[in-house]
Amino acid sequence: MIIPSLPGGFLYLDVFSPGVTIQAERRAPVPEFPERNLGPEREKSSEGVCGYFAMKEKNQVREHWGGSLGFVLAAAGSAIGLGNLWKFPYVTGQNGGGAFILVYLLAVLVIGFPVMVCEIAIGRHAQVDPISAFQKICPKGTGATKMLGVLILLAGGGLLCFGKFGLAGLFFLSALVIFWYGWAAIGLLSVITPFFILSFYVAVGGWTIAYFFKGIFQQLNFADAESARQVFVNFTNNPLQGIIFQLLFTVITGSVIWFGIKNGIELASKFLMPVLLVFILVLIMRSVTLQGASAGISYLLTPDFSKITPHTFLAALGQAFFSLSLGMGAIMTYGSYLDSEKNILSSTLFIIVADTFFALLAGLAIFPAVMAMGMEPSEGAGLAFQVMPLTFNSIGDHLGWLWSSIFFFLIFIAALTSAISIAEGCVTCLIDHFKFHRKPAVFLTIFFVSIAGVFCTLSVSDWSRLPLIQKGLIWAFGSADSSLFDLMDHFSSNYMLPLGGLGTSLFVGWQWGMRYALAELRKGGSDVTDINFFALVAGLKDDPMSKGNHSMTLALILGFLIRFIAPVSVILVFLSNIGWLSLN
Repeated sequence: MIIPSLPGGFLYLDVFSPGVTIQAERRAPVPEFPERNLGPEREKSSEGVCGYFAMKEKNQVREHWGGSLGFVLAAAGSAIGLGNLWKFPYVTGQNGGGAFILVYLLAVLVIGFPVMVCEIAIGRHAQVDPISAFQKICPKGTGATKMLGVLILLAGGGLLCFGKFGLAGLFFLSALVIFWYGWAAIGLLSVITPFFILSFYVAVGGWTIAYFFKGIFQQLNFADAESARQVFVNFTNNPLQGIIFQLLFTVITGSVIWFGIKNGIELASKFLMPVLLVFILVLIMRSVTLQGASAGISYLLTPDFSKITPHTFLAALGQAFFSLSLGMGAIMTYGSYLDSEKNILSSTLFIIVADTFFALLAGLAIFPAVMAMGMEPSEGAGLAFQVMPLTFNSIGDHLGWLWSSIFFFLIFIAALTSAISIAEGCVTCLIDHFKFHRKPAVFLTIFFVSIAGVFCTLSVSDWSRLPLIQKGLIWAFGSADSSLFDLMDHFSSNYMLPLGGLGTSLFVGWQWGMRYALAELRKGGSDVTDINFFALVAGLKDDPMSKGNHSMTLALILGFLIRFIAPVSVILVFLSNIGWLSLN
């Protein structure tokens, strides 16, 4: 049936009404979703539990990206980080090469794409930081959040009875936050998570700078794997060196976001991303021309389906989530600076394609060289800082120092673009939620990140330099990870990121509602969500014969993925990460 247009020429489609079709027509740019006036400063829809809420701030001018290219390059830079150039190659090597890549691509499309769409839609719709964004869309707690708070409170009481004081305290605190903030607790998590990640991320960023200079001064000329390991251990055990390079990386990050969106982040992204592409292509050309490199190319591109196990799917889901910077508020923050004329779907697709493309390029730069030198592609986390310098040094053209320097410069750029986006999430929160000006917000963020980074750098090897913190953690939780560095990495990656992504998909799919999310996606003159999916894929979206059947639209598929597939998949990854689910 044809659904009548709502005020302002907006043609509305409920994607979950069975058998609904809509008349094919060109839509005008979509205005704010229809609302009834609740006063001079608030507007709220008449539908839904919390509906559509927006605080109208007078005379507020928010900075926006200079263009679509600046946004997608910055967002792609956020996604293209250590997860691509450091983690993706060794995770691929540990899970069967080409077979893992196929599963990874599926995970990116099924989970990465819809969750990223949700984050950008929330950010652009609210035009504020993640905490304020959830508060604007749903200003009060709902029955679901209150019930969740009660369950967490009861669970905390049970833990207290068993003497788990630390966990009980976390559960009680989480329950209070949910009672106080409601759905905005997801936004708060999306601001705390970046700080946790930055605390160890800046340490690794400092390593990339240090190893770049080590390559330049030919200090990476390893004779064997044990020598490579010993150099890395000696470096991480030298707290002064680690802190100096960590602070240098942190200052570089802060200097970019100091100048704002257009003159800082966007300008840096337009320079850094092409440089990243050029240098990785140079490295690929050298890697694939080595004798025996074809084995590495074959390993990367030839799927061995016998190596696909249930664990492969969980590993691919986790890698997709980590690689795309989902669940940490960075993409949502970047979306808040996007104006309503930009197409969210096409921008998201470009970001995901760019991220996956760079991940595959990283594989082409690493695997041919590794296998040409007779080494194993499943060396784990040491692949970047130990195996790769040894590999380049073994090439035999007396230019190992040069290839190592290029490699670590690549990792530095990738780490920097991601650190910029992660730090911007904290800065935007201070600006929007706590009403700071940008420069004081940047200074405070960098100051506290530097302090946390120093503690992580001091603890890279073990707890020997931070015994009081270790004793406190053991008293509260009964145990502690091998170091504060590992603790921050483990807790943020395995707990906070999945919970943030899960909360975002549940909020959009079940609380805000797909109707309102799709209204945001349709802005910018895009009606692609209402075209038959198969006609769209086949390139027939403008064909007159394809305009009568709209039953299987992209909107329908997105709604199903966001409401059901993404949450279930993220829950599986979360249970696997914390050790409650094993499918080996």
